[in-house]
Amino acid sequence: MSNSPTNYNIPIRYRKMENTHIVFWIFKDISWCMGTQFAFFKYLGVAMIIPTLIIAFIIMLRTKNIVSEFCHNLAIAVWIMANSYWMISEFFQFDAKVIYDQITCKHLAMIPFSIGVIVLMYYYLWYKPTHKTTEETM
Repeated sequence: MSNSPTNYNIPIRYRKMENTHIVFWIFKDISWCMGTQFAFFKYLGVAMIIPTLIIAFIIMLRTKNIVSEFCHNLAIAVWIMANSYWMISEFFQFDAKVIYDQITCKHLAMIPFSIGVIVLMYYYLWYKPTHKTTEETM
């Protein structure tokens, strides 16, 4: 075993993409905050979903060989999907529409949110404990 620490290096072009992703994500969420009062923000928010999700999936695919990174990036991608659906449901005012009993359209966002939780549970409760000798970032 080596005494030197293992480093996880991110190429600068990947880091730039991740930083751009954050910019799109923030604009989407700012638009969500403002969109119910100003139509411009509603359409900007919906438009920001596309680059935010595309970059999230690219980041996820680029980390497919590192299980911890892949699982966390997959959870982020489905979180953005859930978040985007929730935002759209509020923008276009179908969030409160009842589907069944007390379940509304907004609650459908729980499907991708739950997928993210399941992915992280898989990683932390099964993969990580059964791969203790595998070097990972988490």
